[in-house]
Amino acid sequence: MIRIDKYLWAVRQYKTRTMAGDACRGGKIKLNGLPVKASRDIKVGDIIEISTPGLVKKIKILELLNNRVGAPKVPEYMEDLTPPDVIEQAKLVRQTNYEKRDRGLGRPTKRDRRDIEALKKYLT
Repeated sequence: MIRIDKYLWAVRQYKTRTMAGDACRGGKIKLNGLPVKASRDIKVGDIIEISTPGLVKKIKILELLNNRVGAPKVPEYMEDLTPPDVIEQAKLVRQTNYEKRDRGLGRPTKRDRRDIEALKKYLT
């Protein structure tokens, strides 16, 4: 058996175990549909849901591991069940949320800011 925070770190879903543990404590991780603590043991075949802004990622555990593996080996240990259209939609939201102002224009005025916020609300 292995802890869920250690597994999420080992399959490169989080950069550190602390970040994985914080996500569990924050209710961002669900195991088979139920919120879990970082110390929860997992087994092969379990489904993990990872909630991030704009995306809920589902992964299936194929094999347990104790140490972090390289990115090319991750598919041997987990299967991504997230539908491709959901991933594409999340990428689109991230791209449209990006703001770029030309150099030298300065800060947006109050009116500009209101227009930007109205556009963001319209797009989401």
